[in-house]
Amino acid sequence: MTKPRDFDALKAMVETGEIDTVLVCFVDMQGRLMGKRFHGVNFIKYSFEETHCCNYLLATDIEMSTPDGYVSTSWQSGYGDYVMKPDLSTIRPVPWLEATALVLCDVLDHHTKEAVSHSPRAVLKKQISSLGELGFEAKMATELEFFLFEESFDYIRKSGFKDLKPISGYNEDYHIFQTTKEEGVMRPIRNHLFEAGLPIENTKGEAEAGQEELNIRYSSALDCADHHSIAKHAIKEIAWQNGHAATFLPKWDKDRVGSSSHIHQSIWKNGTSAFYEKSAKHGMSKVMKYYMAGLIKYAPDYTYFLAPNINSYKRFSKGTFAPTKTVWSIDNRTAGFRLCGEGTEGVRAECRIGGSDLNPYLAQAVMLAAGIKGIQEKMDLSPATTGDVYNDTKATNIPQTLRAATEKLRNSSFLREALGEDVVDHYVRAAEWEQEEFDRVVTDWEIERGFERA
Repeated sequence: MTKPRDFDALKAMVETGEIDTVLVCFVDMQGRLMGKRFHGVNFIKYSFEETHCCNYLLATDIEMSTPDGYVSTSWQSGYGDYVMKPDLSTIRPVPWLEATALVLCDVLDHHTKEAVSHSPRAVLKKQISSLGELGFEAKMATELEFFLFEESFDYIRKSGFKDLKPISGYNEDYHIFQTTKEEGVMRPIRNHLFEAGLPIENTKGEAEAGQEELNIRYSSALDCADHHSIAKHAIKEIAWQNGHAATFLPKWDKDRVGSSSHIHQSIWKNGTSAFYEKSAKHGMSKVMKYYMAGLIKYAPDYTYFLAPNINSYKRFSKGTFAPTKTVWSIDNRTAGFRLCGEGTEGVRAECRIGGSDLNPYLAQAVMLAAGIKGIQEKMDLSPATTGDVYNDTKATNIPQTLRAATEKLRNSSFLREALGEDVVDHYVRAAEWEQEEFDRVVTDWEIERGFERA
């Protein structure tokens, strides 16, 4: 595997001409890479220390519009600058683009040079630090599910997003023959990301026509979020290069299953899993039970960060492997949380609630915060649920709409304490704006249903 380059190696590659472009990027509220393309010579001489961007970039919606109501920035304050501070430990080649490298940045206040509290990387770093104060380190892994389509992004957009055709004609879950037909896209995804330094494990067909899954080996929480964001970006670019479109929209068709992003998590101490106790039932240590109890108790509070868009909630429905209840089970895919690796050193918690549109930094951060709370308060873990959890009438429901999740977030004293009042208010405003924009729209469904019959 080609490991991420260090700065000295990058300088040498720029000087020889092997690298002539450096993507200097940060991750926005939606989990996308934003930034600039630097000439390699300029970057290694000057911009490796810092560059700047408009502070509206952490207060926009998915369309890049500038809603009002944010405290951090506005038309009234004039939309000033943030500092983009390259984290030189994240330098890596971008093998699917010619002579290109990439570096991720932390976002700092232009005047104080302190981290911008609501920037996704800062939100996660704060929780990693809080966990570190308890003597633990988090290890995470995310699964990326998405759909590939026959046509390109441009063709689909110009066609009004109508008559979408997945790249395959039938359910391809674990299907080797069908996924062989898709290797023109999936093989470069695996190999290019591997060469970029991501610990790629595998790809597979998922449980619908044209649905794919990419699995990346577990790593530290921050590395995991970095890997996820880079991989998601790469999948879109590599699909585009091959004349296809890839979507991470959680539910693009009402009659097909949606796409998730399951998050596997465990915490470690001195190189050993703090979740594992050989003599304990299921191999679950007390620390793991406390952590999982926190995850479950506060799941409604943090659901917004697992399902941040209107469309996210269309995925939650019975019989689709998308959970609707905040309970845990042992190797049972109908529950919101699943115990994986039962009785082994690999025992871990899998959160199955998140959709493919989540921001990995924010999602991991809020779950770490919930787990930390569980450990601090030594919360009791309820017994595992068995059977079809969809029909468990006693289990707590996941918020079923963005509006409901927003209210849970707004009123969460737990998250206000863990993340900070300013961070919660910032993302409440993001959620409100998404709802306001949708509420203004007259949908095709409304017109078709009521045009003649209303």
